[in-house]
Amino acid sequence: MATPAFDTSVLTRRGVLAAAASTLLLTACGQPGQRPDDEAVSSTAPGGQELVVGASLELTGRGAALGVLQQRAMEITAESLNVSGFPVGNMHRTVRLEIRDNGSDPVLAARQATELTRRDQVHALVGGTLAETSMAVVEVAQKLRVPFLSLGSCDDIVLPLAERTYIYKLTPDAGDVARRMAQLVKSQQVRRVALLAAEGLHGDSGVRAVRVALRTAGVQLRRTVRLPGSGQGFASAADRAAAARPDGVIVWATAPDSGNAARELRRAGYDGPLFFDAGAVADETLARPYATAVEGAYAVHPACLAGSTVTTTTTAEMARRDFTFRYLQRHGSFSGFAPYASDALQLLASAARTASSVDRGRLRAYLQTQVTEGITGGYAFAPIRHGGMEPDSLGVYVVNHGSWAPWS
Repeated sequence: MATPAFDTSVLTRRGVLAAAASTLLLTACGQPGQRPDDEAVSSTAPGGQELVVGASLELTGRGAALGVLQQRAMEITAESLNVSGFPVGNMHRTVRLEIRDNGSDPVLAARQATELTRRDQVHALVGGTLAETSMAVVEVAQKLRVPFLSLGSCDDIVLPLAERTYIYKLTPDAGDVARRMAQLVKSQQVRRVALLAAEGLHGDSGVRAVRVALRTAGVQLRRTVRLPGSGQGFASAADRAAAARPDGVIVWATAPDSGNAARELRRAGYDGPLFFDAGAVADETLARPYATAVEGAYAVHPACLAGSTVTTTTTAEMARRDFTFRYLQRHGSFSGFAPYASDALQLLASAARTASSVDRGRLRAYLQTQVTEGITGGYAFAPIRHGGMEPDSLGVYVVNHGSWAPWS
């Protein structure tokens, strides 16, 4: 089966940035004999013919609903890349994965990142579907100068940029999701909104972004309530949100907390529309305990959730179809959150091809030239922007008969 490839021909802002990326690439490369970046120092990572990628993922604990998806995606994409390998300089390389279960524990995630970098000598790190585990890895990756592609949803992961030069984020920025959500809320004639946001960094980003987006859209935010970080006891938070008598409720949390919050809102007597951010899009949100509560709910999520049809023609669409088919064949169901880790591997392989090296510093330098259409959506990394998911990758979906369907 052919290795999925990225499509850089999309005629959107990404198409314009693709041309700019070529210029940035030449700038990064410099003149013959020069390093592409001041920090592109030789790494202590291993030689050989492998691109070694370390992953600290939430395979157990509260983040498992999203972390397990990433392990599956990485394994599928590594197999595809390894069918024939990919050119890096004068040799073909394959990918080797070193995957660890951080148990949704930031302390353990940091320790694993250190061990993967120093002992296992990985060329790059991927992981952290929870904002807290990602932030723990950020500190290690920046200190040890190893590229880290975060799968967490928190804008602070890549900010301030001067202190995050080795860090990249694949998930959409909270502000982009909130603006699309505010447009949707207004289009549904919703004028008064309550916000239920998770405790922690993901929820913090959502609260800031939603407040600005709703104000700009002319929608009143009646009340903001934070969900307990324990994942338990959501009834009290739901009661407080429902007591504000909103026309709509935004739930800014990751699965399975999204479905749990929806169920408690219904039990509290709220029967209006629900709006989820992208973190809700996992099988657990649609599971039996929450199925009735989330039916008809909306979510803002990248385009991969829509799937691909037999008539797809672009390279990105065909890659998305191929990945979805293989994922379904192996695991029986497909979640829109899964492809992030697949895109992370593809971005690393692409950076290695362009850099003609797997040196950590050169990978970092060439990651920030990646402007491409992945399986999840479009990315436009640049020296001044390490949060690469493009706003026009976002779409609106609705829960229809227990599954996510494009909204029109």
